This record gives sequence, C-alpha cells and structure tokens, in this order.
Amino acid sequence: MTRAYSLGYLTGNGADPVTAVAIAAEHGYDMVSFRLLPAAGEALHPLLDDDHMLREVLAAMRDTGVSMADAEMIRLKPETRLDDFRPFLDRIAALGARHVLVAVDDTDPVRTADSYAALCRLLGSYTLTADLEFMPWTGCKDLGHARRLVEGADHPSAAVLFDSLHFDRCGATIDEFAALPPDLMNYVQICDGPVPYDPSDEALIAVARTARLLPGDGGIDLAAIAALVPPEMTVSVEVPNQALAAEIGASELARRALAATKRLLGD
Repeated sequence: MTRAYSLGYLTGNGADPVTAVAIAAEHGYDMVSFRLLPAAGEALHPLLDDDHMLREVLAAMRDTGVSMADAEMIRLKPETRLDDFRPFLDRIAALGARHVLVAVDDTDPVRTADSYAALCRLLGSYTLTADLEFMPWTGCKDLGHARRLVEGADHPSAAVLFDSLHFDRCGATIDEFAALPPDLMNYVQICDGPVPYDPSDEALIAVARTARLLPGDGGIDLAAIAALVPPEMTVSVEVPNQALAAEIGASELARRALAATKRLLGD
C-alpha cells in the first residue's frame, strides 16, 4: 500500500482553501486539511458558512483528485455542548473529511473522559474519527494521557493523534510510542523543531503555530520516530513557518516540506 501524504492546514501558512488544494495538487500531496473552527480565536476563511466557497473547494478537489483528510478543530472545554458542533460536522461531511482533530482544554479528568467518549459516539454517527492530539499546554499533555482517554472511550472512532513536535516536548519516551498499537492511530503529524527550546507555554505555542522547521532542519530525533511510523500510516505534513513562507512563498514551503518528509520516511 502506498503511503498517503496530507497538506496540514497550518502548512498552508494562511492560504485560502481553494489555493491550498491547488498547492497540494501541484506538489504531489494526496490530501489536504482544512480548519473551520478556530484554535484560539484567530480569523479563518469562511468555509464553514460560505456556500460559494464550499462549491469552489469541492470543484477544486474533484478536478485535482485531492481529497480531505482531517478537519480542525474541536476543543473540549468545561462548557462544551456537543450538539453545537453539528453544523461543523455537517459541513465537513459534505467535504468528505475522514478525521477530526480534537484538543482538550478541560482540566477535570472525569468530565474530559466523559466528553471525549460522547464525542466519539457523535462522530461515529457521521463516520468520522475523533483524533485526540496531546499538547503540553492543554488538558491532555502527553502521549500516555491521550492513550488512556482513547482506550477508555472504547469506540471505533477514538484515536490518538501523534505529533512529532508535541511528542518531543511532552516528556514521553520513544518506548511509549513503540508500545502504542498502530490501530489506535489514523494519521501522524510530522515536522522538526528547534532544540534546545524555551519550555514556557507561550513559547511552545508560538513555535507550534508559526515556527516549526522542515524535517532535518531541527533537533528532534525524527529518525527514531520515523522508524516506528507504520508504512501504511497517513502522514500529515505540518510545517507552519511564517517567516520562511514570507521569504519563499507558501507553495514552495509546502513543496520543500513534503520532499523532506518523504526523505525522512524513505518514500
């Protein structure tokens, strides 16, 4: 089976959805990711409620053969009402999404487990998966916590989303990744990052959202990670770097990011 590569939403460095599809197609990506709900209140292209944009994106995907991998993002908060996500889920279902990136902002472990399990059941009714991303500054800080939540949900839609940057920063070990059953993952996110680094939440967030590095340009032990990525696992190339995109353009950054990721994984 040939590995599929997806252009992560952040790798577009602000490109609109139609342009993102064009970039993906030009450089050999199989899939693309769109963000319809904000991560932190940022402005987004209006794909969620602009029907004209929806038609343009669907036409671009049909014309290029690029499909939608994952949608961003559902954040589980103490006040979360899952029914509020139905317009988002209806929209991404129309786009043909497979997975939903899920983050946890709730620090109550019991409520978080209940909310995530209920979300899995809701997404399952849409034939979508709930891919839980651990991030050191959130309510799900590391790989072990994500695995416990996924296994506790005990649902076919439950999955861990492994991100090489967050893995390097969260204190998890390569043995923990090696012990993670492949069937608990649907895709992985790959990038490099600076080492050493500022461990404050503010600095971690800034790098994660705006200053990741091309594989091979940083200090993360990506070779050890790559050796454990199953050969059939979809890879989301997630390399937001606003400074580099401003210098060489979002399209060229996306091209370099895919080439570097393929070299890393031996494709």
